[in-house]
Amino acid sequence: MLGSYRAEILKLRKRSAVWVLFGAGLVLSLIFGYLLPYLGYATGDDNPQTDGVPRAEILRGMLPARVVDNAIGGYPIFAGALALVLGAIVIGGEYTWGTLKTILTQRPRRGTILGAQFLALGTMIALWVLGIFAACALCSVGIAAAEDGSTSWPGVGDLLQGLAGGWLVLMMWCLAGAVLAIAFRNVALPIGLGVVWILGIETLLAGVVSSLLPSLKWLANVLPGTNAGSLVFSVTGMAASDAPPGVRDAVGGGRALLTLLAYCAVFAVLAAWTTRRRDVT
Repeated sequence: MLGSYRAEILKLRKRSAVWVLFGAGLVLSLIFGYLLPYLGYATGDDNPQTDGVPRAEILRGMLPARVVDNAIGGYPIFAGALALVLGAIVIGGEYTWGTLKTILTQRPRRGTILGAQFLALGTMIALWVLGIFAACALCSVGIAAAEDGSTSWPGVGDLLQGLAGGWLVLMMWCLAGAVLAIAFRNVALPIGLGVVWILGIETLLAGVVSSLLPSLKWLANVLPGTNAGSLVFSVTGMAASDAPPGVRDAVGGGRALLTLLAYCAVFAVLAAWTTRRRDVT
């Protein structure tokens, strides 16, 4: 397992697509968390998007005290879609390139290889979370210094809770992409289905249930995106009016945590069962 894990880490480190996806998530976090709000703060009354919002409130949302909100606020939808693409590329690429057969002719078993891939993906997701948080922290410090704002930070417990919650959200979506890649044994179809689900179908389904079929609210509350947004809402403590798309208090934080852990377990078991039972060609 250790040797396979090292090999998977090496492949991830040298694969350009991994860093392109990370860069896309980083840029999106900085644009929506800092660039656009700062432009609204700087233009003030001349910006119709901030009409009625006090400039002090806009500035407060970019200071270090709100760094966790800005770092993980986009994880349920935008960064989650990128994590799903990562899982599909890493796992599905072994099928499309035919490299899985070569690996299996050597010593590792199928379960060992899959476990090493999941551990490597978890490590990479952790690096994504830390990298995005570090960039957001630097932006917060820079804005606080430029605008003479408060430099107070959240408590250590709050920071760890937020980062851990963000990692779980991304890891859940990453495993979803991985299990789709194993099921279809390629890359393109899992990415298409997964991204359409995250960005369109689940949001549409939740909206239809809430407006037309309130008796099926329980169904919307068990969807992965709903629980991902609820967990982020819980660990950040942001106001509902300030929450980015996909972040809402649909269910409690404890229930969202257990649901996401259950999804991760189900995805991992399905991936392991499918990998052991199906041909790899």
